[in-house]
Amino acid sequence: MRRLMGAVGAVVALVLVLVLTACTDTGAGAGAGAGRAPGRGGGQDSERGSTGPAVPGATASGRTGAPAAAPPRIPSGAELPGWSHSPGFASDGSGFALLASCVEDEKVPVNGFCRQHVAVLDRGAKEWALRRSPLPEARGTDGISSALWVLGPGRALIEEGGTAPETSRTWFTRDGGRSWKEGGPRTVGTAPAIPAGAVLTTDCARPSGALGEECRLERLVVVSPQDGQRRALARQPLLGAHPRPAAVAEPDGSWWVSGTDPASGRAAVAVSRDAGRSWSVSRLPSPSTAPNWHTSVAVGPDAVYAAEMGELKEGEPVKNPMRALHRSVDGGRTWERVWTTGPMVEPRTLLGMPAPGPGGRVLIGAEDREYVSVDGGRGFRPSGRAAGHTRRTPLGLLRQGDGCSYGISADGVRWAEFRLACEDENS
Repeated sequence: MRRLMGAVGAVVALVLVLVLTACTDTGAGAGAGAGRAPGRGGGQDSERGSTGPAVPGATASGRTGAPAAAPPRIPSGAELPGWSHSPGFASDGSGFALLASCVEDEKVPVNGFCRQHVAVLDRGAKEWALRRSPLPEARGTDGISSALWVLGPGRALIEEGGTAPETSRTWFTRDGGRSWKEGGPRTVGTAPAIPAGAVLTTDCARPSGALGEECRLERLVVVSPQDGQRRALARQPLLGAHPRPAAVAEPDGSWWVSGTDPASGRAAVAVSRDAGRSWSVSRLPSPSTAPNWHTSVAVGPDAVYAAEMGELKEGEPVKNPMRALHRSVDGGRTWERVWTTGPMVEPRTLLGMPAPGPGGRVLIGAEDREYVSVDGGRGFRPSGRAAGHTRRTPLGLLRQGDGCSYGISADGVRWAEFRLACEDENS
């Protein structure tokens, strides 16, 4: 009897090994976070629809398409005071956010005030921490216009708003907001390249001479992660007088700047693949000869998308009008206009930047709702999700929705939701 039971057990064990071997999944399948219940204070996966396996194809840098990546996990901080603005993240998952908690006086607005705070997410932390804010209390009529830029793990720069540029202040931290060094917004010296963790912005290289008038010539400026100082980039792209850079690099390491072709005045973009040491400029096939506002560029796994912003000739006037969407499959050397905005068909607007995914998928956060395309931007349908403003961070795409809701994604397909500073919703 024992010999019979032993033989049966051996057969069962062999069958189990064969079944497990046959069922091993090495494909895209479910990502690391699929079906996982969120931990205490953690985000929640949000996957709208399915795109199936990524379609292999050459990316802007020559790599092949990859399966959808699990989104980063960001803990919620709904209990943080006030409301949040300028949240940002470093590539290691650490982050910062400015908070403002305001008391209003409807009868005497000048008596109102806003206390400003800094929330910090240390690397690997399970919750956000409140740290001392260097910002002064804002009076009721001043409003909140300060900005925060994350400059790498534990590093950030706060720029004071609401005052004249020549007298405004900045504060830099290199230890996660535990201490701050005061500085100013003046550009000092030059930078030969854009260092890792830096932010790219502009300043006025040639003022108009008249107070309040537009700057005649702007230039690219690097905000250094070493000391928070601004330094003019040594090599500038050959664009018009008012270049508009993306603040951070795209996932393939490229830096993009939008502007105009100096010869024709048409919409153009410049890209650098060597940290700003050299630039290549290409003109977009714009549907209009009128000057555009700017162009928002996003690099996906199999294409680069450029959303051209500017006034629409037909239909009702809208906020944040998107004139056209362009697509490049050779890293921005040549472009195809895949979407031209008309008088009726949506999307006609864009909040922030397009969110590209694999296999020709791209999301457009419009004023009314979010739209999705699965054919490289040639056609769109509502995604079923509310509109949100999307921008790039070193950790991934960051989308800000209504109120205190946020989402972050590594691939533009799967999003992890989290909440910050929901005081107004709970009051």
